[in-house]
Amino acid sequence: MEEKQENMTPMMEITAGEMLRNARTTGRRKREISTIARLLCIREDFLVALEEGNYRFIPEDVYILGFARSYAVELGLNPDEVIQKLKHELGLIPEEKKEEKKEEPEKKCVAESAKETIKFDFNKIKNWAVNCGKYVKKYWVWFASGLGILLLVLILSLVLFGSKSTNDENAAENVVQEKEIVEVVKKEPDFRYPVRERQDIDKKKEWSDSRVVLQFEKESWFRIEDSHGKSIFSRVLLPGDVYYVPNKDNLKGTFNNAGAVDVWVDGQLLKKMGKIGEKKTGVSMSPDALKALGFAD
Repeated sequence: MEEKQENMTPMMEITAGEMLRNARTTGRRKREISTIARLLCIREDFLVALEEGNYRFIPEDVYILGFARSYAVELGLNPDEVIQKLKHELGLIPEEKKEEKKEEPEKKCVAESAKETIKFDFNKIKNWAVNCGKYVKKYWVWFASGLGILLLVLILSLVLFGSKSTNDENAAENVVQEKEIVEVVKKEPDFRYPVRERQDIDKKKEWSDSRVVLQFEKESWFRIEDSHGKSIFSRVLLPGDVYYVPNKDNLKGTFNNAGAVDVWVDGQLLKKMGKIGEKKTGVSMSPDALKALGFAD
């Protein structure tokens, strides 16, 4: 029993890289890392770095997690288990710290303290009310005149600004009606697959602002960069994920599985830009350029 317990301990402490390497090199189906690299369109040295735990070799955490998920799926492992272990190794999931409960000092009852500090002198209040009544009775003419002037100002305000408020309400109703008409006209594309998650780098804008919409049929890596070559979005997207391309000039896209992407332009589905497993780089994300692909039947 002691020997079995000693053999199980190192298996529980296995790293994410060791899980990937063992899945690739053991069992009945042993595979070469170069073959998997070509299949996933991921550099071979990145996969080697994952197996060896050399995460600094891969530039960003999002690439590490994306490559590891694709690698785990290809090897038949549970991708969520591998990603969870990898996040612990990268320090992305900090350990929970137990907060010590501090004893709060006893608070004095507010009601009791109020009773001790607030003491009403009812005689003073009574005298003040009597004096106010005498003052109003003596100068009632001035109070009546002031009240009449106030009522006259209110009547004039209603007459002058009543028509203006009516016009403003009509204008507001027209704006609401126009907005409702626009919302009815602008509809989301009739996607061929159930939407899993919507991706948009600008959360302040509605989806209807994007003329180009992508939906991914299979799990694949996608990147989009601006005219200066700066990456504005790079991620491994899962089946059903939707990405709304920003309305900017000179955007370029890179697809590692061009045949697994549905391209919608102005609500119309285009033909596939490539075959399954085919990699496409430098693809113009301009609506006019994409329309050159032709529309799907």
